[in-house]
Amino acid sequence: MSSNIADYVRTTLVRRGRWGIGEILFWLIAASTLYFLPERHLILNEIAIIGLFALSLDLILGYAGIVSLGHAAFFGLGAYAAGILAKYGFADPLLGLVIAAIAAAILGFATSFLVLRGSDLTKLMVTLGVALVLGEVANQASWLTGGADGLQGISMGPILGLFEFDIFGTTAYAYSLAVTFLLFILARRIVVSPFGLSLRSIRDNPLRARAVGIPVNRRLVAVYTLAAAYAGVAGALLAQTTQFVSLDVLAFHRSADVMLVLVIGGVGYLYGGLIGAIVFKVLQDVISAWTPQYWQFWIGLILVIIVLAGRERLTERVRTLWKGMAGRTTKSNEPLPATSAREI
Repeated sequence: MSSNIADYVRTTLVRRGRWGIGEILFWLIAASTLYFLPERHLILNEIAIIGLFALSLDLILGYAGIVSLGHAAFFGLGAYAAGILAKYGFADPLLGLVIAAIAAAILGFATSFLVLRGSDLTKLMVTLGVALVLGEVANQASWLTGGADGLQGISMGPILGLFEFDIFGTTAYAYSLAVTFLLFILARRIVVSPFGLSLRSIRDNPLRARAVGIPVNRRLVAVYTLAAAYAGVAGALLAQTTQFVSLDVLAFHRSADVMLVLVIGGVGYLYGGLIGAIVFKVLQDVISAWTPQYWQFWIGLILVIIVLAGRERLTERVRTLWKGMAGRTTKSNEPLPATSAREI
């Protein structure tokens, strides 16, 4: 009986992990912009970075239910780690990504034990406090970070020793898009695995998840550390492609903007962060060109409309259509055989 259940669960997870037509088209369109939108590579590079940053927040918010108003702490730490590394002679971009991911993951692991205590309001305040403290540290350590003047003198080497960064942003966009795609594949594999399903059960009912044998705290610490590493890589991409880091990377609006991106795109299905990043940056670009002084007002108004109308109602049909295009033949309400987390 246990063998049959395990086989059924394994088959279901494999089926859910298959790529659909809609997903393939999404990434083909993204890749095609390298050739069809050469004059927009700079803003497309920002979209790819913000999309990865939003993806990192979605891993903890959409799949584990951990709210955060200080996710910029990991983003900023990754940016400073990569920038400082490049400034002092280690200009290899891939090495910078690795170091940034490790530094952000260490911070995420160290602070996860504080974040996982208390209610959602407590988590909001703790994450916000971590970001504020880190921002003040960066401001005071001007000998290392440049302080209010920013970290200057960053010079990046060619990617893999072959591709030099250019002023048009083509190499930067291709680099950011490739990193975002690879990390998206990893995140997608994680969320459809037993580990990802256990996170959803913790999000929906942590007491029941603990009762069936899921190690709740260890899973939350693991996903929080992973999300921190993702955010650190996003920050490193920004530092490497712009070759400048300022205190702005640790500012509160960074965390607020990425939260807004997820509100627009939706949480709990990975593509929400990517779609939200596209919509947010396009709106920002168009509205700021139309009314440079009041573009934040109009984006805020759009957010209010989304909240009043109900984002779920606005996106439900889109998500239904997306699932249909993805070729998912299994029904979302199909019950799984009764089993425990240990058997999975």
